[in-house]
Amino acid sequence: MLRSGTAAIRCTTCLPHVRQLTTLSSAIRGDRTPGFRQVKWPLATPLGGRSRRTEGAASFRSSAVAASSKAECMPHSHISATKDSEVFTLRLLDRLWEKYRERVSYVRTYEEVVKSQKATFVNDHIAFRSIALQEPSCGIASVSRVFEALGYRPAATYTFEDKHLNAIHYEHPRPIFPKLFISELKAWELSEASQAAITSSLSSLNPLHVPQSLLSSLHAIGQNTLPPSEDALEAAAAAILTLPWDVPQEEAVKTLHQESQYGAWVLVHGYNVNHFTALINSHGPTTTIQSIESTVEALQAEGVPMKSQIEGDTGGKLRQTATQAVNMPIAMARGNKVVEVDWPYAYFELAQRDPYTDHDGQLTRFEGFLSANATHLFDITQGAPK
Repeated sequence: MLRSGTAAIRCTTCLPHVRQLTTLSSAIRGDRTPGFRQVKWPLATPLGGRSRRTEGAASFRSSAVAASSKAECMPHSHISATKDSEVFTLRLLDRLWEKYRERVSYVRTYEEVVKSQKATFVNDHIAFRSIALQEPSCGIASVSRVFEALGYRPAATYTFEDKHLNAIHYEHPRPIFPKLFISELKAWELSEASQAAITSSLSSLNPLHVPQSLLSSLHAIGQNTLPPSEDALEAAAAAILTLPWDVPQEEAVKTLHQESQYGAWVLVHGYNVNHFTALINSHGPTTTIQSIESTVEALQAEGVPMKSQIEGDTGGKLRQTATQAVNMPIAMARGNKVVEVDWPYAYFELAQRDPYTDHDGQLTRFEGFLSANATHLFDITQGAPK
């Protein structure tokens, strides 16, 4: 049985975590892999003593404050948490950002541009991908349940018939939190060859990847009946950052890629973040990057390869573009051997949401997504895998 190890995440001075995220496979693999111990999460019940709950929350909050004070540029730094569950959610989002930023060099260039302009970096949304399959059961819920347990709720649904995709976008009770855009590939709509590639790869899906006890604990944290903890944070991050099935066979990945590059992407990256998104409107009125066009120009001047077109009409309620996707070495199985193959990973998106007048004559801002825009953004990870 072939597995991909989870490397420790390096901390940087631009991120709110001063301790390394150590190998997390034990939290989700259980005893299926030699050398890993199974972690059983306690059911989410209130702690016996008030002092213990208070001390645990205070310790977690202190860690968050101490770590975030070292950050120079964070996409969630403008959000002030009003309760411990929000501190937990923000630290989870920051943990995902940390790994993503480490891999996507274009983000660091954007940070420098923002810093030079004395602008503000706000994360509009985070995107995740999945495959909808019956046996084993997986899809959007494989990702969304972690965030739903923490208070996120579905806001709108989308369909992309030509790509065999469905999507749901989720919003936090406090709109200042970033939105989540989670999509899924409908495996049953693909050819027999592609379905075979998917089922053979996902047949090893770990049923304990997101255990019920973890969701119960996250829900209790979200309800502020259980104090947040470092262990719960690392387990929630592991549910997103680690591959939930065995390293896929290279042949299966490349077979699926011929029909659905999206599906091949999920086979090799699992539920990892597909992209974060800078909200152009947050840059500020005194900068020279007040529009999506000027931001693109600034990034191109620094050598960042950008998508050739901006999605959405000038003056429209949502305009989007992105960098090209970065490639990274990915573990695949070639027979009984694990090899590294260069494969497209993620891009960094830009979104501009200008106010508009609604049917009631009220000035408002569109917080949803436009399928016509998104369908072209999916294609950025098409790449040219080697």
